[in-house]
Amino acid sequence: MVGREVGEHPHGADRLCEAGNRIYSRAVRHGRVSRQHAQSVPCLLELALLHPDPDDMDWLVPTPPQEVMKRLLRGVYDEVSASQRRMGSAVSAFEWFSGLGSLIEAPGTESAAIRVLDGAARIQGALDEATEACQAEVLTVQPGGIRPEYELTEGLHRALALQGRGVRMRDMYTHVARHGQGLLNYLEIMGDSVEARTLDEVIDRLMLFDRTVAFIPANADRTMALELRHPALVEYLLTVFERFWRLAIPLTAPLPDTGIEGISHREQSIAALLAEGHQDAVIAERLGISVRTCRAHIARLSETLGAASRTQLGVRIAQVGLDGTSRSSDVASAPSFSLPDQGTPTAR
Repeated sequence: MVGREVGEHPHGADRLCEAGNRIYSRAVRHGRVSRQHAQSVPCLLELALLHPDPDDMDWLVPTPPQEVMKRLLRGVYDEVSASQRRMGSAVSAFEWFSGLGSLIEAPGTESAAIRVLDGAARIQGALDEATEACQAEVLTVQPGGIRPEYELTEGLHRALALQGRGVRMRDMYTHVARHGQGLLNYLEIMGDSVEARTLDEVIDRLMLFDRTVAFIPANADRTMALELRHPALVEYLLTVFERFWRLAIPLTAPLPDTGIEGISHREQSIAALLAEGHQDAVIAERLGISVRTCRAHIARLSETLGAASRTQLGVRIAQVGLDGTSRSSDVASAPSFSLPDQGTPTAR
């Protein structure tokens, strides 16, 4: 049976093939259909008639016909002067689907509060729609290290469009991003419309538009995303962003001195994570640097603190207060040690 349905489905947005009609109708009647069954009719995903179930990615749930019609007709109206026949055909096709609308929830109900976006094209399309509708504010968290210049260039036209509408933007990065010339160029172009701050480490990627819709990754390789419109979820993410924002340091301000001679701010961050017991790869990912760079900093820490092993390095980190705890009188009274070529202890 599957073999007869596999193959190309050469039709446009104005109608469905027989196999598509059959699978979509089954999904509406039962509330969902397995991804395996839908593989034979890719047109259903292309037309967004089916989308992943947020509770179980192996199943697909039907999109309300009214929502599909509205989305497709947006493009049809752009071509209405040259495509009257195509527009009429699209309306006729979805009139049939509207008869099934009573079996599933309409747009704007609870089910529309979480939408799974499968694939880069679908994710980018949803982001473009949110950007176009945004009127006041965009908040973003950009994890990782130095952002590639091509990414910043690709997003520049959208940022300029937002700037032209008076939209204010706040972006949060890791401290490592400060070293990227592309980011500095981008911020110079955007001027006062963008405010950027940095932290040692941030949460995973987050985008918030007008405090009404949020986007977060849905899997590790970011080929899927969640579009969130539930007020409670959006408010929660907004609170997380604001609390990180208060802790972050403006990009135009220098990073604070560690207070320990020979120890950089990044090495202090690495030391704190080492003290928590994290492996090199985890530390590198959280701080947005390569594993090789991370190990180079650890080697420098060991040399500066006079540690001959990882175990001894942990002791030295605690003694000088690099483990993230405040250096109280009992830490200060810990046994002193001499650094190579420095003579006196660095703890002070």
